[in-house]
Amino acid sequence: MTFDLNALEADYPLVLQGLLVTLRIVFYAILFGAVGSVVLCLGKLSGRGPGYRVAVFVIDFFRTIPEVVLIFWVYSCLPLLFGLRMSAEVSGIVALSLFVAANVAEILRAGILSTEKGQLEAAFSLGLPAPTIWRRVVLPPAVRRMMPNFVNFLTELLKASSLLSTIGVAEIVYQATVLGNETFAYLEFLTTVAVLFFMLIFPLSLYVRRAETRHFKRTSR
Repeated sequence: MTFDLNALEADYPLVLQGLLVTLRIVFYAILFGAVGSVVLCLGKLSGRGPGYRVAVFVIDFFRTIPEVVLIFWVYSCLPLLFGLRMSAEVSGIVALSLFVAANVAEILRAGILSTEKGQLEAAFSLGLPAPTIWRRVVLPPAVRRMMPNFVNFLTELLKASSLLSTIGVAEIVYQATVLGNETFAYLEFLTTVAVLFFMLIFPLSLYVRRAETRHFKRTSR
């Protein structure tokens, strides 16, 4: 068996179209999930009360169930429970947004809790208002520390988006599978998908690797 570039020549625009669908879904999942992650993070940081208990349950639940189960549940069960009409793509965005919210909430919480207590005590002793403390003292180091974890999670989100092909979302894996079924050029189309995912994810993995190396050098001094 040989790799036939002619098989890609006519249909590669559909693969690229699927890639754009994948990136669009990931973008909206991050956008909507970020809002939910902030709410869940603040709820868990409160340490007590109904908001804390709800946040703990939501985070633990959506972090532990398999992504494919979440996708099928949102696609098949959510419309039945609430009488909604959602396309497969919208269902995928909702499912991945919940996945993002639960995981990024923990990344945010870990970053915020990493703030040195001495810096907080100094800020409070100076009488700085709470918004200023968050903006100047808490968030800058928290963002630096959580970026490697967030980027690492982003790679997991990109890979999880391929599961949306199981509910008929016309993302890149779905397009490659359909084209493979039509032309029997599975090798060509699926290899192309693998290369495109590698091109997306490998630079992110390099960033995480280098960030972890820099952090190790700083902490070992």
